[in-house]
Amino acid sequence: MADFATILTAAGLRARAAALDRAYEESGAFLSRVWSQNRDVPVAEHVRAILAAVDARLPRQVTGEAMAMLIEAYSRPALLVPPTVDESARAALEALVGRGYTLAVVSNIMRTPGVTLRKLLERYGLLGYFRHTTFSDEVGVRKPDPEIFALTLRAVGAGPESAVHVGDDEVLDVQGARAAGMRVIHVTSNAPRARGLLSPDGAIPRLAGLPDAIAQLES
Repeated sequence: MADFATILTAAGLRARAAALDRAYEESGAFLSRVWSQNRDVPVAEHVRAILAAVDARLPRQVTGEAMAMLIEAYSRPALLVPPTVDESARAALEALVGRGYTLAVVSNIMRTPGVTLRKLLERYGLLGYFRHTTFSDEVGVRKPDPEIFALTLRAVGAGPESAVHVGDDEVLDVQGARAAGMRVIHVTSNAPRARGLLSPDGAIPRLAGLPDAIAQLES
């Protein structure tokens, strides 16, 4: 938000720091309403929601150049303070690609857009293993809606019966992929709580166990 203040001031528009901080929090309520319907919006809408919370007239007063700068400022914090990565991820992905599997990403975003998440995957040397990446802000739908899984499967030319989804959330990943007709491996250190149709086909504590878990499913 400090960057927002700098950009707006340079554009001849004033927004106090306290107002921007409050607006950031208020924009979360807007996003929560959208996300509660398993839908998503481009990150530009995040920025417009912040500006509108400061002053309803502000989004119309911002030039295209200033908006691009605001979007960039909003999108880059994860690059400055990146998340930690499972150190076993690269070897697991390399093993699966080496066995001929097609890999894809299906991901909801929060405040960090898909374009930035791709940069993070590239930074960690992981992006090249994926044939396709699907991020919710770019397709307008979020897990656990089956459509985001279906979009990804169509992009790689696969059917749900031949696919395995790997994720760490019981609802978004396990229930979502199940509803899409896929098998599921749950990344968790806990014993699966769901039973029957909602239970995963396998569980692993870290991605190091993924190649073996896939092999077990195939056998």
